[in-house]
Amino acid sequence: MANYYDIDDILAEEELVPAVFLQTANEVGIFDCADDTNKVEAGTQVEMPFWLAQELYVRQAVSIKVPPYFDTKAKTRNEIGADAAHVDLRSLCPYFYNFGCKIARLIGEKTIGPLLLVAFQTRYRKVLIKAHTAASIVAPKHLTLLTKEETKLYEAGQSSTAAFKKWRMGGPRLQKASVLGRKRKPVE
Repeated sequence: MANYYDIDDILAEEELVPAVFLQTANEVGIFDCADDTNKVEAGTQVEMPFWLAQELYVRQAVSIKVPPYFDTKAKTRNEIGADAAHVDLRSLCPYFYNFGCKIARLIGEKTIGPLLLVAFQTRYRKVLIKAHTAASIVAPKHLTLLTKEETKLYEAGQSSTAAFKKWRMGGPRLQKASVLGRKRKPVE
């Protein structure tokens, strides 16, 4: 966990990932409720939170599969390649970029990084344009398509636009520095 006190980082690690047990595990029947033996046999595929899968992967107890929306054969990849600005990334994974970086680093998947880059580059410009032009009172429909990271970017763009308008409309442009009002001591 990179940012221990960051709630967004904690929630990103709660995403479920498909994992396959490499060895039989006792006392983990919660993952496989099909029987009452309270153990999971080797080769069983289960979905577990990323934080747990990460620890088990490091201990070589499980192998992690790429989530479906990051898979090279996924429909999502084609949609992002065609027009990433209109893909509903929030429904796939609210922390799409953060989680994508974490899983790519862990399993060494080389195709996730370029996918994240293309998606962010395409969506970044659109998010900022909408943040600077949309009315701050009305919550536009496009906000429901944005991930948590993009929502923060949108809010930052709106607050900077509001601060700029406030600065432009109000008060004097130049202010006299407090240092300029004091007289210097004569040099002897």
